[in-house]
Amino acid sequence: MCSDLTCDYNAITMTYKKRWQVEVFHKSLKSNANLAKSPTRTLRTQSNHVFLAICVAFNLECLSLKNKLSPFALCRKLLINTARSAYDELLQLRATA
Repeated sequence: MCSDLTCDYNAITMTYKKRWQVEVFHKSLKSNANLAKSPTRTLRTQSNHVFLAICVAFNLECLSLKNKLSPFALCRKLLINTARSAYDELLQLRATA
């Protein structure tokens, strides 16, 4: 949708494509950087949480470009590797007990 009646089809679709990237970034902030799950109460801790979530999303974007994976796929890969490492540690603890 567009409120500018002078825009042609190409201008509207180009604007939409640019705006859609902002939506994808917001989704990445909410899903991958846990922006929506902020346990904070004060303004300072909320500000810190938002700032660090943006830093995490930025770093995740940089890593995803370098590894040629989407930020969502990269985040899932990191979570799987973390769970695998924790499970291996659990097996080692059981073996020594």
